[in-house]
Amino acid sequence: MSAKSLLSESRADLAAQVARQIARLAARRVDVRFEFPDGSAWGPERGAAPVLALHSPEAFYRRLAADGKMAFGEAYVAGEWAPGHDTDLADLLVPFAARLADLVPAPVRRLRGVIDRRLPRHTANTREGARSNIAAHYDMSNDLFAAFLDPSMTYSSAWFDERAMNSEPLEAAQLRKIDGILDFARVTAGTRVLEIGSGWGSLAIRAAERGARVTSVTLSAEQAELANERIKDRRLDDLVSIELCDYRDVAGEFDAVVSIEMIEAVGEEYWPAYFRAIDGALAPGGRVAIQAILMSHQRLEETRDSYGWIHKHIFPGGVIPSMQAIEDVCAADTSLRVTDRRELGVHYAQTLRRWRGRFCDNWPAIRELGFDTAFRRTWEFYLAYCEAGFRSRYLTVSQLRLARVTDGLGR
Repeated sequence: MSAKSLLSESRADLAAQVARQIARLAARRVDVRFEFPDGSAWGPERGAAPVLALHSPEAFYRRLAADGKMAFGEAYVAGEWAPGHDTDLADLLVPFAARLADLVPAPVRRLRGVIDRRLPRHTANTREGARSNIAAHYDMSNDLFAAFLDPSMTYSSAWFDERAMNSEPLEAAQLRKIDGILDFARVTAGTRVLEIGSGWGSLAIRAAERGARVTSVTLSAEQAELANERIKDRRLDDLVSIELCDYRDVAGEFDAVVSIEMIEAVGEEYWPAYFRAIDGALAPGGRVAIQAILMSHQRLEETRDSYGWIHKHIFPGGVIPSMQAIEDVCAADTSLRVTDRRELGVHYAQTLRRWRGRFCDNWPAIRELGFDTAFRRTWEFYLAYCEAGFRSRYLTVSQLRLARVTDGLGR
């Protein structure tokens, strides 16, 4: 081995040793038991906390040293760690999510601006970039999503009956969520509705069943194809038009504008354009209803330019807003103001748990679609990671009603 290679190896070893110390310091901040192949452990006694089984500690420390932000999730996919026996993956991740803001020691956090990778420019949500970002997630396979979603094909937080959170059918809870948005926007027979982000047509179908006339725009060719099939099967195609169209290019005037968990894919620099498009499409006296995943404004400010595991492996170009950010953008760039808010954070945790259960139960069918074990572990981690975010209240999700200032802010 050359002197240069030896020096590089020595630096990698030193970095791994530092990473091990950082991992141990972080472990002291969470109520998790770390177990190692040699029988040693960090943290609480067995049975007192979730167990993280480190199968390949040295590989994990080297990965952590090389790319701290990506290391934890990528190490799970690589099999370097796993939940211990009788530990659910989301249960294990909740303590980490609860301490995410201060999990890493303060001296290391102060280096965030130096060591964090910034969001790649190619993931920016220009018209071309937005099409690419949406296709990367939503155009993988309609059959994939059908394998773990409910029959309504709804891919956003449900709204459960809190008296039957664990037993209510997911489809019933999803339809309640859709009805909540439609009610916020006052959608009835004859209402002209614009939907930004079609999904697989579940909201458009529900609105048309009320007698509304719906224009729904999406950038996903796969979603549009299946949504149109579902709408035609229900003989609602005279009331619903699904269009492959960027929200920035929508024309026309509508009595109601609705959008469910679309803002997260818009990108912060385009939030003003998103709300201006909504404002510009709204008829006098109309109402807007959106469902948005939210984080605290402090966390948004700390992470807004940071490139993370979710960006790399699940949602390129995604940025979760804060409530303050939405209110600030609306005040600065539109005549819209938030008039009502409904919280569904705990409902999203339950939704994600249901999806992960169905995903794992139906893995044999998903594998037949051509997806490999790495994909399975990536999506298991994604669904559990998000569930932990909502359970720990690091994230929440809200249904918001907005109205123009000039139309008054009453209900």
